[in-house]
Formats: sequence, structure tokens, C-alpha cells
Amino acid sequence: MKKALLILLIALVSISTVFAQGSGESAAAEGGKHKIGVLAPAVTHGWVAGVAYYAEQRCEELADEIDYRFYTSNSAEEMTSQLDDLMLWGAEAIVCYPQWTGMEVPIQNAIDQGIAVVNFDIEIAADGVYRVSGDNYDMGVQGAHYIADKIGTEGVVVILDVPTSGSVAANRKAGFLDTVAEIAPDYEILTYATQFTREDGLADMADILTANPHIDAVYSMDDETSIGALQAIEEAGRTDVKVITGGGGCQEYFNLMDDYDDIWVQSALYSPTMVTDAVDMALSILNGEEVEQVVIIPTTIVDKTNVAEYLDPTSPY
Repeated sequence: MKKALLILLIALVSISTVFAQGSGESAAAEGGKHKIGVLAPAVTHGWVAGVAYYAEQRCEELADEIDYRFYTSNSAEEMTSQLDDLMLWGAEAIVCYPQWTGMEVPIQNAIDQGIAVVNFDIEIAADGVYRVSGDNYDMGVQGAHYIADKIGTEGVVVILDVPTSGSVAANRKAGFLDTVAEIAPDYEILTYATQFTREDGLADMADILTANPHIDAVYSMDDETSIGALQAIEEAGRTDVKVITGGGGCQEYFNLMDDYDDIWVQSALYSPTMVTDAVDMALSILNGEEVEQVVIIPTTIVDKTNVAEYLDPTSPY
């Protein structure tokens, strides 16, 4: 009887081992891909829409290496719910553009449960979060150098400031003013508050042109603001403005650059395509590669001399 039980036990152990090996091989075959979730705001146009577009595009390009789920949201509550869904799904990493305030706690919770979280652009107070971002301060630095290169170190320069955008405009403005103080301290600086929209750029630039008979350059921080400002300059018939900068990477703005023979139309690239680096960072973390906690992408300047390299007719921005 004991001998029979021993034989039965050995047989059961052998069968269990075979099933375990088979299960392991199946898991390796099915689970060879890492699970990455992407969270983005549900905006159908503009820069934020570009973030969602390029993030999903990159995930599709990595389909041989990852399984992914992609969500867009209209509020912090909705994004938090989606983050919970990704955790239940088994996401190993989450790429998040936490535009909505109030995401610190749910992101920290995900990190505490062992999920790698890579934020795009937005810096939040969460221990262990990774981040990929552009360099707002350097955009201002590059803008100052660009204007000085085109008009020299003397002239009237308008700053189209956007105080309501918080640190974004504050850093871009600081980079510009700090650099001007070094390389062109004799500029006459005129600062006007506006918004990151073409409508505000048009209306405010029209007022500025009426109030100022001569302007040499415009330091604008955003491509869409610049589209409106260019329209105002054209409608006013002004020929004194020789430079206008921008920021972002708007395809419509890019397509305007060759239309102006007497104005240098420039954009400091803060492109939504940078989100692809956030997706790549998430995959690198899961592959056990060493990555920096924060990656700041240097500024690229786009104007008529190189704009052809940055045209993307499929982009929503």
C-alpha cells in the first residue's frame, strides 16, 4: 500500500512538473512583450492632441515588443480611474501626461506598487517618478540669440508674455531676458500679456502695432500666438518687423515660414513628438537598462532654412 502511494506521488509530481514547464514556456511565449499603458488628455486639436497622437504612434511602432493600452481623459478623476484600470490589466509601466491637477496621489500609488511611471512634460511631486521634458528656459535663450543674430544688438523688441501659463511662460521669458542682458542690453523691451491662441495673438498684436510706430522683432513664445501676430502684421501693412519667434512645433506655422521674404519666422521646437522618448524610456526601464530619472531634451530651432525636415502632414498639431 505504501509502495503504491509512493508510486502515485512520484507520478503526480512528474505530471505537475511537465505542466509547470509547459505553462512556463507558454507564459514566455505570450508574455514576451512588456505591458505599457499610456494616459493623455482627450483633446482633439493643438499641442496636447499632438502628444496623444505621437504617443500612440510610437506604441504601434513598438508592437513587436510591447502590448499597450491607450486612454484619453477629460479630468483628473477620469485619468485616475484609467490608471486603476491599467494597474488591474497588469501594466508594468505607464507613460502619463498628467495635465490635470490632482494626479500626484494616484501616480505615487502606482509607483509604490512597483509600476514604473514616466511623466511627459509635467513635473509633479511623486517620489520615484521619471520625466521627459523640453527645456522652456533654453527656448528663451535660443530666442534671444536668434533675434540678435537677425537684427543686431539694438532695436525695439516686443515680448508676448503669457502670465496665465505659469512656469511655462515664466521660464521662457526668464531665459530670454537673462540672455538679452548679456548679449543685447541696449534693446528697448516692450512686454504685453496675451494667450497661447492665434485669436489673442491677432488682437493683441494689432493693438501693439497701433501703439508702437516701429518694432524690430517680436519674441513670441508659442506658434499659435505667432500665427495671429503674423496676420496682424500683414493686415497692418507693417514692414519694420524683421523677426518673429514661436514655440511648439505647429505644422500650420511651419507652412507659413516660406511665405515671408522680409520676416524671419522662427519656432523653438517644443514638439509633442518628444513623447516618443517617454515611451522609449518606459521600455528601457522594463528591459533593465539604466536611464536618467529626468531627461531634458535640448531646444531645436526651426525656420525657413530647415523647416522641410519637420513637416508632417499627418500630425493633428
